[in-house]
Amino acid sequence: MSDRPVFVIGCPRSGTTMLQLMLHSHPRIAVAPETRFLVPAYYKRRVFGDMRLADRRRSLAEWISTDRSTKFRELGIDRQEFVRQAAEGPGSLGSVIGTAFKMYAERFGKARWGDKRPSYVKQVDLLTRLFPDAQFVHLIRDGRDCVASLKEMPWYTLDSFHAASTWAEAIDAGRRLSKTMPEDSYYELRYEDLTDDTETELKKLCHFLEEDYDPAMVSPREAASVAVPLHKVWHSNTHSEVTRSRVGSWAKRLDDWEISLTEQMLAERLESHGYELSGAPKAAREHVIAFQKTMQRRKAARKRKGMRDRLNRLREPSPVAALLTKGQQTLAGFPQQRATSADLPQRVM
Repeated sequence: MSDRPVFVIGCPRSGTTMLQLMLHSHPRIAVAPETRFLVPAYYKRRVFGDMRLADRRRSLAEWISTDRSTKFRELGIDRQEFVRQAAEGPGSLGSVIGTAFKMYAERFGKARWGDKRPSYVKQVDLLTRLFPDAQFVHLIRDGRDCVASLKEMPWYTLDSFHAASTWAEAIDAGRRLSKTMPEDSYYELRYEDLTDDTETELKKLCHFLEEDYDPAMVSPREAASVAVPLHKVWHSNTHSEVTRSRVGSWAKRLDDWEISLTEQMLAERLESHGYELSGAPKAAREHVIAFQKTMQRRKAARKRKGMRDRLNRLREPSPVAALLTKGQQTLAGFPQQRATSADLPQRVM
């Protein structure tokens, strides 16, 4: 049975929370609510020092579990027990981070953990450094619906040019991943297909994850009360049955100029994923220029960040890759031990 971590990725507002709940409804997989410590911990790795030292692991675990920015409390696990297990666990950065998610899965008596954060679609390289055996599930939705939904979010403060750029970047990242990652590590599915024939799509997804399909995954609303914090009112739809009511709603939610812009600038990407264009008029020149400038600025910012990280990799104080799963240990050259019943997680009542 697999114990590989699972990451749900995609453009924001593409249905990743719905997919998170479907996976969380599986009897062997627990996908945690969104936290904010994984990526920051990676970029702070030089600050916390050599993770082969127990006191350094303890220091990182204490930051993860006490800093208000990390949202550790969303996991619902005991802080002191996490610090203890992290300090006593394997000596690597990924092992400390993975321990938090592993404990979350154990809270539900499950063998595998997952994490969901749409922006991870552009950080897969980082995630595979931490969890080299991870599997990635990329949920793709019509870019026009994503732009329309992003505009309505209380936390989204950027304009439509940035929203369209965000979707384009997710699609471009997916293309690169599909060409470079092993077939058993990267999987794509469309939101429209998932909501149209949920059972069939979930069966195919379970095959990719090397898991048996479970009918509970089709109706994940019960998991919403656990895996979606109540303060995230923009995810209120996840507390009801799976629906197609929002598919294609962009036609009523976008302004005419936004439809023209998205269809002109995202046309090839949309059509390559099976989304038909409406034949909207050509976008205004000033809108095209504004979109292109936005894409260029965002690309330059990513390039600068990538260069900084490559430099930091030359001065890493300790191993990065987690050593918690069979696959992680095999990749690190550890001899494999036969599992016993004592190794299986016990459900907490």
